Amino acid sequence: MRVVVLSKDQTDYARAVTDYLRDFQRQTGRELEVMDPESPDGISFCQTYDILEFPTLVALSDDGILQNQWRGLPLPTISEVSYYA
Repeated sequence: MRVVVLSKDQTDYARAVTDYLRDFQRQTGRELEVMDPESPDGISFCQTYDILEFPTLVALSDDGILQNQWRGLPLPTISEVSYYA
């Protein structure tokens, strides 16, 4: 499985996402994939999964099927996301 975090830099929630990613890595030993929704790949990804709100965490199966999605703040608990990572 794969978990993608879509987040923009220089926003009011950027610090919360950075802290979340750091805490996730410390607690689980795994890193989440981060994608800029304004990059070419990010735009395509957002269109594919109909993502309009940020930050958004998306859990995908190995074949790209959406398993779960968390939109906006507050961010989900680390235990919720670690199941998919």
